[in-house]
Amino acid sequence: MGHAGMAAAAVRYLRSAGAPTVAGPVEALPRPDLRAVREGERAPVDPARFRQVLGHFATGVTVVTAPPADAGDPAGPAGFACQSFASLSLDPPLICFMVGRTSTTWPRIARAGVFCVNVLGAHQGDLCRGFAVSGADKFAGVVHDAAPVSGSPRLAGAAAWIDCTVHAVHTGGDHLIVVGRVDALGASDDDVPPLLFHKGRFLT
Repeated sequence: MGHAGMAAAAVRYLRSAGAPTVAGPVEALPRPDLRAVREGERAPVDPARFRQVLGHFATGVTVVTAPPADAGDPAGPAGFACQSFASLSLDPPLICFMVGRTSTTWPRIARAGVFCVNVLGAHQGDLCRGFAVSGADKFAGVVHDAAPVSGSPRLAGAAAWIDCTVHAVHTGGDHLIVVGRVDALGASDDDVPPLLFHKGRFLT
């Protein structure tokens, strides 16, 4: 039941109880503004301390890529370095990654509606740094081919790749939680160790 339906039901109840009501159409209540963090949700945690403590959790490193949303788009493919990645569901096969709400790359991926998660190998730290830079031509000199379903850039030398369609997007504070439906995936035939990030640096 929407806002209007709930309001109408409330008016009917008040009339049956003999309470005075205003005649005429019932106006729907305004929808609340969507906010990343509500005032009452702010925990007394210093952001720098939060980052420092959470840095003790080692993560893998990926590069999320997407093809141009339109053929001939001069902006070319999109991509960004992403640590916040995880498997989500086996049946159906779903993965998720988190991206900042202020990201300039995410809107391009969202328009494409598809993406490829490239799981980086230990030897690809420089590649990761290149995709972490904003505003640069991130694909300059980067060897890649097209993922089989989405056509997203599949980076050469990656330990694994997961080709996906955007399945759902949820808000999570100052980030978005992007859920992808896995359409195809694969891994390197070589035993490539993963690139790991811990306490603000790559593990070697």
